[in-house]
Amino acid sequence: MTRKIALVAAVVLATAVGTAPPASAYPLPGRVTGDTGVHDPSAVRRADGSYLVAHTGRDIALRTSTDRVAFRSAGSAFPSGASWTTPYTGGDRTLWAPDLSFRNGQYWLYYSASTFGSNRSAIFLATSPSGNAGTWTHRGLVVESRTSDDFNAIDPDLVVDDQGRWWLSFGSFWSGIKMVALNPSTGLRADSTIRSLAGRNGGPIEAPNIVKRDSYYYLFVSFDYCCRGASSTYRVMVGRSTSVTGPYVDRNGTALTSGGGTEVLAGQGSVHGPGHQDVLSDVDGDLLVYHYYTDSGASRLGVNLLALDSAGWPYLR
Repeated sequence: MTRKIALVAAVVLATAVGTAPPASAYPLPGRVTGDTGVHDPSAVRRADGSYLVAHTGRDIALRTSTDRVAFRSAGSAFPSGASWTTPYTGGDRTLWAPDLSFRNGQYWLYYSASTFGSNRSAIFLATSPSGNAGTWTHRGLVVESRTSDDFNAIDPDLVVDDQGRWWLSFGSFWSGIKMVALNPSTGLRADSTIRSLAGRNGGPIEAPNIVKRDSYYYLFVSFDYCCRGASSTYRVMVGRSTSVTGPYVDRNGTALTSGGGTEVLAGQGSVHGPGHQDVLSDVDGDLLVYHYYTDSGASRLGVNLLALDSAGWPYLR
């Protein structure tokens, strides 16, 4: 049996019995070409059918594509720099882990400022009428963390619930994934409450992404270690809840606050450490957008179709 036939058979069986396919059956990243060297991608589909990707890079790097295959560099969000981030970056112009969306007639960009291994971090907001380089307006600090805190304010993700309330999940290591309420009018923080969504007792968990499908909110996270090139062990996990604020549980009923999580994607062959995922709704279904590392250690854009099995759990197809 060829690998392709085996993969299809495994996915069909998984759908029939409501279980995830084994890691060896995960599909390879879909075909992308051009400027695909990205890290921590977040994507939107624009009104004209083209795609805009924001990712970790100098002043928040941007990529565009007209067909979801060929990507090209589109400059950066802040070509003149983002001086307001200096207290958290020490002057390094690399900004991390953007979350890109289009709401209320404009583009919203949440992004992180920090240094590696530190929780002296901050999440900021910018907006733009077009999403193009140099058109972004700084809207302010959303949430920050200090070395005395037990959380880390990086890896933001915006979700709007069924009641129209805005929420920002975030977090990396420390005590795990957190959530704060936002003011929909400003996109900034609405109150002082910090909610806990997931954690691994200080272990590696980060990059939350929440989407609502059918009756559930799905919380996607990345487990294990990023940023080690071909030695990276990142993998994509998921839990679900009927409430945007949780509690989230995995397929076995284990709470994500107790280390639970159902695997959606892991490394295999020459695809290493896939993670920092973003779910994008497109004309042909949901997409999982992520980065992975090649054998040479280079980070690359990964895109796969994403579906729900008969038990309502995500899998790649």
